[in-house]
Amino acid sequence: MTGSAESAERRSGRLAALLIDVSAQAISASGGHAAGVYLRSRTPGLLRLAVLEGLPGPLFRPWWRVHADRPFPVADSFRLGVEVALPNATETMRRYPQFAAALPFQFGSLSVPVAGSSQIFGVLTVLRPSTTDATELMPVRERLGQLAEELGAALEKLDGQVPDTVAWDGGPLCVRPPATRPPSGHVGRFSWRPETGEVTADAWLNGVLGVPAEGESVTVDSFAAAVAPADAERVLAVLREAARGRSPALPLYVRAPHGAPRLVEVWGPHTDARGSAAPPAVRGVVLDPGPDSVADAAADLLPDGVLCLDRLGHVVYANPHAARLLRRPRTELLGRTLWEGVPWLNQPTLEDHLRGALLSPDPVHFHVRRPSGQGRERPPHPFSGDWLALSVYPGADFLTCTVRLGHRVADAPSGPSDAQAAPQPPETGSLSPLYRPIILAIALTEAVTARQVSAVVMRELLPAFGGNRLAIYLLQERHLYLAWETGFPKGFLAPFEGVGMDERLPGVETLTSGRPLFFESMRQLADAYPGIALDAEEGSRAFLPLIASGRPVGSCILGFDRPRRFSNEERTVLTALAGLIAHAMEKAQRYESEAALARGLQQALLPRRLSQHPLMETTGRYLPGTQGMEVGGDWYDVVAAGDGMALVIGDVQGHGVQAAATMGQLRSAVRAFALGDRPPDEVMSGTNHLLIDLDAGLFASCCYIRLDPATGVAHAVVAGHPRPLLRGADGRTQVLDLPGGVVLGVDPQARYPVTELRVEPGAVLALYTDGLVERPGIDIDVGISALRVALARAGAPGGRPQGRSLSSMADRLTAAARHMADRPDDIALLLATRRSMPLRPK
Repeated sequence: MTGSAESAERRSGRLAALLIDVSAQAISASGGHAAGVYLRSRTPGLLRLAVLEGLPGPLFRPWWRVHADRPFPVADSFRLGVEVALPNATETMRRYPQFAAALPFQFGSLSVPVAGSSQIFGVLTVLRPSTTDATELMPVRERLGQLAEELGAALEKLDGQVPDTVAWDGGPLCVRPPATRPPSGHVGRFSWRPETGEVTADAWLNGVLGVPAEGESVTVDSFAAAVAPADAERVLAVLREAARGRSPALPLYVRAPHGAPRLVEVWGPHTDARGSAAPPAVRGVVLDPGPDSVADAAADLLPDGVLCLDRLGHVVYANPHAARLLRRPRTELLGRTLWEGVPWLNQPTLEDHLRGALLSPDPVHFHVRRPSGQGRERPPHPFSGDWLALSVYPGADFLTCTVRLGHRVADAPSGPSDAQAAPQPPETGSLSPLYRPIILAIALTEAVTARQVSAVVMRELLPAFGGNRLAIYLLQERHLYLAWETGFPKGFLAPFEGVGMDERLPGVETLTSGRPLFFESMRQLADAYPGIALDAEEGSRAFLPLIASGRPVGSCILGFDRPRRFSNEERTVLTALAGLIAHAMEKAQRYESEAALARGLQQALLPRRLSQHPLMETTGRYLPGTQGMEVGGDWYDVVAAGDGMALVIGDVQGHGVQAAATMGQLRSAVRAFALGDRPPDEVMSGTNHLLIDLDAGLFASCCYIRLDPATGVAHAVVAGHPRPLLRGADGRTQVLDLPGGVVLGVDPQARYPVTELRVEPGAVLALYTDGLVERPGIDIDVGISALRVALARAGAPGGRPQGRSLSSMADRLTAAARHMADRPDDIALLLATRRSMPLRPK
């Protein structure tokens, strides 16, 4: 191994050690079920779970990756840099319905950003028992904040040594949580020094190793052979990995010489939060987790089967009756996860029940169909076998599961568990079939354009079924046009663009027939459609019709890179999901048509150009909100008023066509009053009466300033609007202290006081609407202060010492808003500056 490769491995080991350590501390500090750390990956906008402590990784595979722009607690914490505290399931459902639908259990969560001095590395998250009183979380939130801060400092130091070290692109390290009570059985501790090859152990473990005196050592090969003769190579491999600085991802279950399960846990050279390394010795423990002999004997005699699982799903105890009911030898159960020890239990329904038991305080009860075959060689028939009744009782360190013969009765979960169905491939990660439509439906409610609908399908549908290719075609004038694609070879779908409805293609025929088409291999597809172009030699495809209320909308193609069988359950779910997608697409098409009309209305109502004056320069910006139809009631204007200029900005309450139409009427009214050179207070009072007479049920805010460009004297009036900013030629910037009246459209007797001020040459007036300075959960004064600082730093266009134009200043002040993916409100900005009076010739 080269020096650089070894150094990289050690950095990776230090990173893993830091994350595992802070996760353990987070569980202890919060009394939580589990904790983990998400880190940014090298894929932009994608977070990956780096460490999961206290839960079985395979059961939570759908949450290994989180897009930073998704409405999930971890994503919000990372993207916004804020703590997200959800004390219970009710609050989770209210704020994050998609997350709650995917994990509909009684638990709370805390997500805290892990940040350095200038960047956010990831998020520390904890799942903990539910609480009705959010104040109970205050000490926990404070402690988790400290842990996140310490971890952020350590990660920044690690990242500073070699840039881009703190990124995660693989699956999570799944780690056992710290025990809340001392384990029963025997525990022995050992230490191995790789440079000498010697292992030393405590008294009990010396007895296992056959070493008579404490302090004597054995070779590492002898140690592995004595601890687990059948698994010695696995033990040695884990020790060598730890010596290289890699923390093992899982505890290692092995077999003692007498066949009982034995647990080996290993730690590499210890790394603390400051990055200093302890002496280079690999340490670990050997645990014989056998329960108390009396309890063991009693449980062995019970008429029901009894299993005990640790929090990673490993079977640490099984009585003989449980082994008989599950039709597995005890030796094949102990030390393995339940779904590995009993392969026919590897099904989504069981996964969901186990998630519930791991996250909720209440026991779960359910039925599963037991296959009739005694061995793996004999595939069970769907309707053969009998039912088992399982109950899983949660615990702090273990889950206790009882198994007995049962009968499928009326109160049992509906629909038989298809135990013989082909198991999901390991990378698929399955959600309960019931939740797939729910999660997709909730996500689709937030998508309003065809592109947003397609993006939701890509995020929610493909991972749930293990697909890696998606194409969505929409029907227009009896031809199909590609709306979205991902995963297909570049240019492969181009020949299918605009195909007619009479073509013999699966994407066409699924829509004309209304039936989904499933091909379990590419050969099946080629046989059904001779001569069709294929994008791969191996794989499987599903073609789904998109039909909404009996009307054809388009078709959806799902691609998988390996042959697979589509079970009846999957076919049913995919067909139902296609209906949801079709309705969402139909709504999106209707929305886009209406939005295009509304945007045309908005553009017609805003000024095409601003009135000019030789001694003034003005510029404006308008940014629509991204929610709804992207039209609203914000406006600005510059109007010639006698021998001066009127600067106007306003904001009609609400969004949509009505707000835009009301805005147009108010803008026309203000413009008419200004052209008549009415005093500012009369302009505002007249506009107020007009809005009341319109009876639109809306109110509006407004700021009106009449400025004499020759003298710089200005008269300003405000109706419930944010106060303008004035940046002097020397760069000093202030919020103008203007007395104001109430918003327009509320009080017909309202009065609007006028304030006189002076604008020097080179000074800049900034009028704006609240969308530029207001953010949810943050006081508007904070946003106004930030805008004031930004304006002060933006240059002085009037004197132009920095050569910055007023237009570039406006772009600078709205840059952050332009790049926001989610603007909850419209934004309007109007800047004005006086030019210096030209010198007259003598």
